[in-house]
Amino acid sequence: MSKADNLRVYTDFLRAEGYVPQIDQDGDVVFKVEGGMYLILLDEKDDQFFRLIYPNFWSIESPDERTKVEKAALLATGNTKVAKVFPVGNNVWGAIEMFAASPEAIKPVFARALSALRTAVNSFREEMRK
Repeated sequence: MSKADNLRVYTDFLRAEGYVPQIDQDGDVVFKVEGGMYLILLDEKDDQFFRLIYPNFWSIESPDERTKVEKAALLATGNTKVAKVFPVGNNVWGAIEMFAASPEAIKPVFARALSALRTAVNSFREEMRK
C-alpha cells in the first residue's frame, strides 16, 4: 500500500472510533485523546511497522530531573507491555511500537495499544511525583 492509502486507513478508522484525525506537515496522523496530542508515525519503507506516539508530555527542567526521568521511564517501560517511555531532548515521549501485517490489522488492537500507552505515561507521571 502507498503512504496515502495507509493514511486513509488510519484516518478513516480513527474517525469511525470518534476521534478527529488530521495529517500534519510531516505527513503523520495527529489526533487528540483527553486533551493530549497523539501521533501515528508512518514509515514509508516499512508499512508493517506501527508506531503510536504521545510526544512531549513531560518537560525535563534540570540535570537532576533527567536522572529521575530516566529511572521513571525505565520503570514505566518495564511494567507496561509493548509501551516505551523515553527522553527526547528536554521532553519525554511515550510510544507503542509493533509489527502488523497491514494497517488494517491494527484495528482490533488499537484500543489496547492506546490504553497501554496511557498506562505507561500515567505510571511514569506517578513515579515522577514521588
